[in-house]
Parts: sequence; structure tokens; C-alpha cells
Amino acid sequence: MIQLIRGFKDILPEEIAVWQHIEKTARSLFADFGFKEIRLPILEHSELFKRSIGEDTDIVEKEMYTFSDGKRGMITLRPEATASVVRSYIQHKMYAKDPVQKLYTIGPMFRRERPQKGRYRQFYQIDAEVFGVNSPFIDAQIIFMLVTFFNRLSITDLETHINSLGCPECRPRFQKRLLGLITSVKSELCIDCEKRSTKNPLRVLDCKVPTCKKAMEDAPSILDFLCKDCDNHFEKVKALLDKRQVSFVVDKQLVRGLDYYTRTAFEIQTSLLGAQNAVAGGGRYDGLVKTLGGPAQPAIGFAIGFDRLVEIAGINKEDFISKPDIFIAALGEKCIDTAFEWVCTLNIKGVKCEMDFSGKSLKSLMKKADKLNAKHVLIVGEDELETRTVTLRNMSTKKQVSIETDSLVESIQEVLK
Repeated sequence: MIQLIRGFKDILPEEIAVWQHIEKTARSLFADFGFKEIRLPILEHSELFKRSIGEDTDIVEKEMYTFSDGKRGMITLRPEATASVVRSYIQHKMYAKDPVQKLYTIGPMFRRERPQKGRYRQFYQIDAEVFGVNSPFIDAQIIFMLVTFFNRLSITDLETHINSLGCPECRPRFQKRLLGLITSVKSELCIDCEKRSTKNPLRVLDCKVPTCKKAMEDAPSILDFLCKDCDNHFEKVKALLDKRQVSFVVDKQLVRGLDYYTRTAFEIQTSLLGAQNAVAGGGRYDGLVKTLGGPAQPAIGFAIGFDRLVEIAGINKEDFISKPDIFIAALGEKCIDTAFEWVCTLNIKGVKCEMDFSGKSLKSLMKKADKLNAKHVLIVGEDELETRTVTLRNMSTKKQVSIETDSLVESIQEVLK
């Protein structure tokens, strides 16, 4: 028997309803905040991710599914969505029509990493991006929108972490001080952090290895190095979140290691997923559009880990399973022929109707109706066809009513109102 590749999973029909509920909640909320959906290819030129994520990151060096497309070069299954959204924003010159664009996308991403709780090699994200707005108001608004999304899903065991990453003017002073500490504790760092320390020292702060976390406990805070504009921006973001009653933790360990990230960074964390505690994260990346060949446009966005979200949502999938309005228990070949016509007619009228074509006994058919959790059962045998009257049984109340076959569809629609 051929089985799934490790790190991949099937999303079964009984789970899909939960996924659809979460997607519907996201789409409804995002639309209210002025976001429009964009659908993007899962394959992109590898260069897109090398330039956006960074060639010296673990994602690009170790985790991307990259392969040759012949003379067209190397292509990659997207490991994240932001780069693709930015590429589309530039390629289709969305900025020419209006620099301010609010876009979201939902779909699969791919990373070759060790599978663990809530993390797969094919995983799903809900991604939202805003282009063309410098103001701290948009930073606060999308954090507020993100927190509202979790509230609508009744997820409460969450904590919002925020930080400022400064800008190209103030960050170098911080990096210099940070590099001094890293040099003094280099022997206590993991191999990856030793490598990061020379190429991207900020990423050492984000390491989850316990020895690295301990070694960096006394790391300076970038907040002490912010220039006046960055400090004012961050103070305004905090004030706006306070005004919207969004509780948050200022987390000096929260960083993004690439130069185009600026100012606000944020994460939604939970204690329900063990060490992998972030269920959503984002930040301002004012330099990325220009880095990828577009005009200098500010941008900010976030991504939600869909698979992790499903795990912590605590949604009862039984509440979302579609149940037939009607199950037709047809007894005998002639009755099955007639019932088939009724089923098709009811289906196109918007009535969820099912039947069994195997010619089983009434007892077996009633068991099938129970198994499907059908709300009503329509019982039809040859006698019922002759008298042109069938029985409709309410499976909850056990109440039965007679329905004339000449007006069967209309009568059922009336009962289901």
C-alpha cells in the first residue's frame, strides 16, 4: 500500500468543514477591513525567494523544494507567500493605479524541514499584506484585525508580542553593540548561531535553542537605539493598541533578520503548541518592494499558520458536518427509479437529499439514515407509489406526516422552512 510522504497530510472531509469555517471567518473580516483576495502560483523563480528571504537563511539554504526547469533556470515551491504577493504587486504595476493596496491570500506553502506538532512540509497559511502606507495607524490596525480574527474564533490562550526593528539609520548602532555581546558568548552558541553571527547577528536573538537563549539573556534592546522617528512610530503604535484595548508584550527578543524589515514586528503566541509557540507573525518591510525591483513603497503584513490554528481553535468538527435534510428509503427497483428522480430534483432545489441504491431492507435503510444523521426520512414502497402518498418521518421528534407524490418537492420544501 502506498502511503503519504512523511510531513504531508490529507485533510479529510470531516475536517474540511472546520477549515472552511476558519476561511469564511477570515474572508469576511478581511473584506470588512478593505482587503481583496489574490490567488498566486505555488511555483516561482528561485531567485525571488533568494532575494526576499535571503540566501544565508535556513529556509533558502536547507528547506526550499528547488529544482531545474531546464533552460528556464531554477524554480521553487513557495516557502512563504509575501514574496509572491510583492512580485505580483510589482509585475502588474498595482502601484500605478493606487499605491495603497490591501491584499490577502490563503493556500499551501512548502518547506523541507523536520515534521513536528503543528508543522508540516506542506502547510497552509493565511497571508495579508498592505502596500503604500507609512503611518503607524496601519500597523496598529492590522494587529487589531489579527487579534479580532482570533477572538472571532473564540481562541483565548494567546499573547501578542511586539517590537520595533528600527530603520537603516538607527539599526547599525544596535547591531554593533549586539555583535560585541555575541563575540563574548560565541562559545555558548549553537553551530547555526555561530554562522549567523557574522552574516546576520539579529537572527541570533531569535534562536530557540536553550543554550543560545540563555547566552543572549543580557542582549541589549533595540528600543534603546531607536532614532526619533522610529521611537515616535513605535510609541504611536502602542498608544493606538492601548486605545483599542489590545493587550500586548513588548518583546526585545522579537526580531526579523533581513535589512528590508523596519520598525514594527509582531507575533501572536500560544502555550498550546509547545516549543513552536507562534501561530501568527508579521512586520513592516518597507525595503522589500524596492529590493525586488519595484518602486520604493512601504509595506506591512502577516501570516497565520493555518495548520496550527486548526489545532488550537478547539472547534468541534461535528458542529460543521453537513447532514442530509432528507434521506429517501426506497424499497424495490421501481421505487428506486422514482426516488432517483426525486433526489435529483430536490438537490437542484437546494435540498440536501441522499438515498441508497442497493435495494436493502427498510431496517438497513433506517440504520443508514441514522448513520448519516439525516434530519428526515422519506419512506417509499410499491404501496406508496400506488396510493401516490409517501411518509416523511422527522428523525428527532419521530413525528410522521403523509405527503402526496404529485406535490412532493413543494411539500418537502414547506416542511423544511
